[in-house]
Amino acid sequence: MHVRRALLYMPGDDLYKIQKAISLDVDCICMDLEDGVAENCKQNARVTIVKALESLDFGRSERLVRINPTGSRNYLTDLEAVLPAHPDGIVVPKVGTADQLLEIDSLISQVEQNHGWAPGSICMLALIETARGVINLKEISGASTRLQALIFGAEDLAGDIGAVRTRPGWEIFYARSAVVTHAAAFGLQALDMVFMDLHNIAELVAESQEAARLAYSGKQIIHPRQVGPVQESFTPSQEAVADAARIISAAESKQAEGIGAFSLDGRMIDGPVVRAAEWVIRRAAAAGKYHPTRG
Repeated sequence: MHVRRALLYMPGDDLYKIQKAISLDVDCICMDLEDGVAENCKQNARVTIVKALESLDFGRSERLVRINPTGSRNYLTDLEAVLPAHPDGIVVPKVGTADQLLEIDSLISQVEQNHGWAPGSICMLALIETARGVINLKEISGASTRLQALIFGAEDLAGDIGAVRTRPGWEIFYARSAVVTHAAAFGLQALDMVFMDLHNIAELVAESQEAARLAYSGKQIIHPRQVGPVQESFTPSQEAVADAARIISAAESKQAEGIGAFSLDGRMIDGPVVRAAEWVIRRAAAAGKYHPTRG
């Protein structure tokens, strides 16, 4: 599964901005057909996205397209336009039921079959940004093997439930926790909400680090200056990786001796601590910052 520490939205009707995104070494570039594109520019955006997919080298960046919501007048046109250009994945907004994903899964499968592509070569990421989506998380999370990530949309959710957004975020904390919990239960990645203040990098980093502690895999971003701080926030430090590797190694030795819980540098080490250390190693390995042969 692709590492997704930062998912950068770029308006689909602006080829220059898409090219700019490619130069940023960001994990995921999501070319937008939904909120980032005016209604009278959507057809131009489809043409531009297809041109980008067919002609540009995205390097290691994942090539995603956010379509318009299922049931809207644009979403089938979006899929018909972009799927033949073979994006890496489709970001589905405002997912409220499993049936929405099943419908898109079926359409993607048909295109894969028609082109002779490997089944599952185009993934899906589901945006959870409505009250209905939150209460149907269990069914949504298990809807399709093509689904790889849940994305939390705080701003849309707040509008849907009539909440007032605040910096502490208690009004959306239940949903934020529910998304990451369901992602973990179904083996999916979880991507955190957008941070809207483009100039406050310190708060962006604090919110990103908080999301990482909540077990989010990464975060949605909306500006190039957010790429570095966010990707670094979701990459364990060298010190954290070294400590985790030491805990795991010590635990393996103690297990061989028949010892389950033990003390290491004055810390009590048991199963939950070891699993937390393993999680750090998985994050570092996904980001290319840990190689078992070198430590």
